[in-house]
Amino acid sequence: MNLFDPLASEPAPRDFSARLHRRAVGVAMPKRRRHAGRRALALLAAFAVPAFAAPSEWRSFEVGDAGNAELKIEPMPFERQGDSFPGSAFYYLAPDNAPQVDAMGAHSDADPGSVTAAARSMLITGSGTDGTRALTCLTQAIYYEAASEPDDGQRAVAQVILNRVAHPAFPNTVCGVVYQGSERVTGCQFTFTCDGALGRVPNRQFWLRAENVARAALAGYVYRPIGLSTHYHTIAVHPVWDKTMDLVQTIGAHQFFQLRGPAGSAQTFRFAYGGGEPVAAPRPRSNAPLGPDPSLDPLAIERAYAAGFKQAQDGAVAPVMGGLAPVRTAPTPNYAPEVQQRGGDRQYRGDKLPESQINPEYQNSGKWIVQPGT
Repeated sequence: MNLFDPLASEPAPRDFSARLHRRAVGVAMPKRRRHAGRRALALLAAFAVPAFAAPSEWRSFEVGDAGNAELKIEPMPFERQGDSFPGSAFYYLAPDNAPQVDAMGAHSDADPGSVTAAARSMLITGSGTDGTRALTCLTQAIYYEAASEPDDGQRAVAQVILNRVAHPAFPNTVCGVVYQGSERVTGCQFTFTCDGALGRVPNRQFWLRAENVARAALAGYVYRPIGLSTHYHTIAVHPVWDKTMDLVQTIGAHQFFQLRGPAGSAQTFRFAYGGGEPVAAPRPRSNAPLGPDPSLDPLAIERAYAAGFKQAQDGAVAPVMGGLAPVRTAPTPNYAPEVQQRGGDRQYRGDKLPESQINPEYQNSGKWIVQPGT
């Protein structure tokens, strides 16, 4: 063996031998199908023979019931009433004679189906003395009168108090309304102000709930369902005055009433707050016997306003019974001494104005050329 020739020990190619078996090598071809044409003819005959046998019943090919189904167009979500945002076009969804429905519940107080006119907002806010006292008195009334009532019941009580503030027959402050008649043994407008209920320590959770309702009412929230109601009582009692008033709504355990006639009309209320809240506490109890107070009697209020309204229509100005005035009149101006010497308020009246001069060509303006009906 030669160390320098590693291939010297390998056998020569001719020393190998092998036996190969010869087989057919090629691409497998599919066998020819027999009778393929006959099968096609049989399939064609299966469709053609029934068609020629009954040509009157033959119909074209259809996909399901696409040819028979009626076309039904579903409105888009923004076209369906109630599924859209306020202000979208509802006008083409309802026929001309159908009533229009507003998604936000807005309506006119003059509508024929409106039970009563709604109150307007009265803004009583601020951190001053008036705001603090008003919040305390309104919270007390809601808590002691409707602590166990639902939210709507508490909102209704708050609205009654604000309606009284806006009515000239009642005090024009929140605390004045709440504690009206509290100096009397009987006749207080809200029972808790004269029956000793204020001596009980309120439950903090219920107090905070009532305070939230009071804050919303003083910030301008209006509870519309009770309208301009100024009185209410529980369903367990039947005072004599509820027969003389209009029942507006029953909410929870309370029924709410509105004054009749001019006393309960929307023009009588003035939702403007002037401040001047008294102390949030009952008035000192009077030891002397107190006679009937017409300002605490709903029937007397209605009669007084009806009489005042009639006098206003007749052109007369006269005081009405019980000292109740149909409107709050502005005080007489306090003029300076030199103005008083010149005539005071008389010099500002309209009867001293100079007569207007009208050119002759315009004197007949606005008159009929020919009288109608002639």
